[in-house]
Amino acid sequence: MRSGLENKRNVVILAVLAVVMVGAVAYFAKSMFGGGSPAPAPAQQTTTARTEPGSAGSRNGGGRAAEKLPPLEKLDPTLHPELMAGAEALEYSGVGRNIFSLVSEPPKIEQVKGPIRPQPVVQPQIAQGPPPPPPIDLKFFGYEAAGGARKAFLLHGDDVFIAVEGDVVDHHYKVVKITPLSIQVTDLLYNNTQTLALTQS
Repeated sequence: MRSGLENKRNVVILAVLAVVMVGAVAYFAKSMFGGGSPAPAPAQQTTTARTEPGSAGSRNGGGRAAEKLPPLEKLDPTLHPELMAGAEALEYSGVGRNIFSLVSEPPKIEQVKGPIRPQPVVQPQIAQGPPPPPPIDLKFFGYEAAGGARKAFLLHGDDVFIAVEGDVVDHHYKVVKITPLSIQVTDLLYNNTQTLALTQS
């Protein structure tokens, strides 16, 4: 008795499995050969959520309900020339350069009123020549003309010299010309000739 019940149960299970297998084979055969591909799921429409400061959603930590756009087939694709003409008629009224115009006036750049950094004052260079020769340290204080020879009385420091034309005084000064009121003397070290006037002692 027990073996008969077990055989019947096995037969029922096999029958159910056979039905399931036949249905699965039929479904796959239909989808591969004649059923075509299943229709794609409709694209999810884009929604925009806006949360204003101070709203109930922002206070509660959540967002406000998103605004749902109408389907694409209900949108109006018609152009409105009157609105476009109004936008084109707008004129730029800013204070800077109009970046949307090729013929607009360039911006005015303030001219620099002075150098950015002060320039150092350059002093003109003066050409410096050789230093002038020192003055002749002689004092012409007397004159004498005796027998056609002119003599000059000269004082060099505390020394007194009597010289005629051509004499060298103190190995340094040569008497070139003697006149009653002046005398010409050449400094042999500097090759410099000076005129000394007669001085009254």
